[in-house]
Amino acid sequence: MPDHNPSIRILPPELQNQIAAGEVVERPASVLKELLENSLDAGATRIQVMVDRGGQGLIQVQDDGFGIAPDQLELAVTRHATSKILSSEDLFSLNSFGFRGEALPSIASVSRLRLASLARGAETATFIDVDAGRVVGNGPAALPAGTRVEVRDLFVNVPARLKFLKTTTTEGKRCQDVFCRLALAHLGVHFEYTVGGRTALNLPPTGDLRRRLAAIWPPAVTDALLEVDLVRDGQRLRGMVGSPGTAQGQADRMLLYVNLRPVQDKLLLRAVRDAYQGRLLSREYPQTALFLEIPPEEVDVNVHPAKSEVRFRDQKAIFSLVRAAVAQALERAEPKTFSVAPAATEPPEDEVSADRPVDRAFGQSPNGLPSNPGAAFSSGGSPTSNVVYSEDPSAQSRPKFSTLREYQRLFPTDSLPLSGPVGTVEAPRDRAEAIEPMIRPSSVGHSPQPLGPSGPDSAGVQYLGQVLNTYLVLATAEGLLLVDQHAAHERILFQRLRHSARPLPRDLLIPLELSLHPAQQEALEQLWTTLPEIGFRLENPRPGLLLVRGLPEHLATGAAKEFLLDLLNEQPADLDLGHDPDQAQKSDPETDPARSLSRKLDPIWSLMACKSAITAGQELDRSEALHLLDAWLNCMDRAFCPHGRPITVRLGVNELEKLFKRKG
Repeated sequence: MPDHNPSIRILPPELQNQIAAGEVVERPASVLKELLENSLDAGATRIQVMVDRGGQGLIQVQDDGFGIAPDQLELAVTRHATSKILSSEDLFSLNSFGFRGEALPSIASVSRLRLASLARGAETATFIDVDAGRVVGNGPAALPAGTRVEVRDLFVNVPARLKFLKTTTTEGKRCQDVFCRLALAHLGVHFEYTVGGRTALNLPPTGDLRRRLAAIWPPAVTDALLEVDLVRDGQRLRGMVGSPGTAQGQADRMLLYVNLRPVQDKLLLRAVRDAYQGRLLSREYPQTALFLEIPPEEVDVNVHPAKSEVRFRDQKAIFSLVRAAVAQALERAEPKTFSVAPAATEPPEDEVSADRPVDRAFGQSPNGLPSNPGAAFSSGGSPTSNVVYSEDPSAQSRPKFSTLREYQRLFPTDSLPLSGPVGTVEAPRDRAEAIEPMIRPSSVGHSPQPLGPSGPDSAGVQYLGQVLNTYLVLATAEGLLLVDQHAAHERILFQRLRHSARPLPRDLLIPLELSLHPAQQEALEQLWTTLPEIGFRLENPRPGLLLVRGLPEHLATGAAKEFLLDLLNEQPADLDLGHDPDQAQKSDPETDPARSLSRKLDPIWSLMACKSAITAGQELDRSEALHLLDAWLNCMDRAFCPHGRPITVRLGVNELEKLFKRKG
């Protein structure tokens, strides 16, 4: 600190611009972003980009926009000079990307910049050269209509900033990411991207977002994209989201836009993640390109100089719209529930022989196929003694399908975790006690549903057995299907818990005692009103002691202590139970209170289902396995457990033939 009292003085313009550049110009990618947005604001229909040495050596952007008049070139590189706003009212109803008048002077203050332009209607083009903030030349230029900006030797006069840049490859990738983000938002503009003299991307105009994405993202991702489009109260969310199976370990393909402006907004990110809840692991991220369209006065983009952050006037409405739109797209793509019929109790006479005995108790031959393939669905008569369960109360009103092939035409096998029905049998009570209580129909509004109208064709499913006491193996027309028994049972229990009425506690003769440390006691206080809603009866006679006098009926006594301790060890904020009024609400305005409560309790239902489900390594006999598969097939969202892990893994015919080197 200086000993004297320094006088206050106005900073020189060059230093002012360098300070502003510290906010606007972080790295080469931010330079490219500002230049591209200027071209788009100028009404360009074709934009050509050249990048060299990761953008630190050269960034050139040329467009065919309106251009700049010769007498305004020097004004264009002057701070706070802009053509995009005139009054403070314009600041809150922006229709342009730029508005601060800081980008070009900030860039020019830390680089060698040449700005050349030919305004529409002008006879000749002109240029201006700026070196580290000082105008060093100007004159006529050879240029077609539009503007060309060349930025060379970025941070030439502030070498300390170079230390914070990554490798040339990394900075170049960031430049290309910025280019792609803006190209996806403006499908009617022809974009070209050249790196080191080589054309890396050439994106002609198109009206199809999927087509432009296909030029940027891998085919496996774009082929699995789902369309999103929802309009509500003058607000619209459109775009595409990836199926859960294409999720990746980083969020670089979670692209979000507000009025075509790329943004990084926590509210929007959280809404998208919430829509994927139960379909992804916590460390997985979906691939999305979502465009939010709202009136300009409903959003404030003047939050940060880089304009990547926004503030919404009605956060709750925005959150609800985004979550609902994405959730609807995912639900439309998921397989619908359908009823599974029993195997025939009597096989045709010509199938019975000494070499192929029939297990009449199960109505199936030893190979696991129904003895009568046509009996996998009811042919119109009454079902046999096996009860067919459906967790979906609307199942009775859904149309039935005459053949499995018709079902697969409407719901392609790519979106189905199982390609056909599994014949099931009445599980003997003495062998199925372990899992029957957990997969019986709920007593709340769910009744057995009728069977399908006719039997399957040759594309049936055969249950082969259990591997490692963990995976159920099925043979389908497309290959092999492995089902994780624990994950499948988790899904069954989660759906039952989520759709059940408020459970009554099951009283314990001897209460469970739990000793709590201070952090757990604090968590208990935050969850105190929530736990009775899911069937717990608790007492907290003193800090550090918890007495459990009643449990939810679905939670075994032996698992209760572990469940509660795991729950209390979680951060309540991470559970996201909706108690914080400052956080965006997670329920839709259209949803009823019961459904809203169910969503708030999803993290608890997930944990309870996990603790109550059968475990990996637990042996199941044939009848128990079929009983489990029957209940699982009638679940919604049956491709993933509540935590987002896949329930099934498919080994297709092509994969099997490659493993055995039958195919190259």
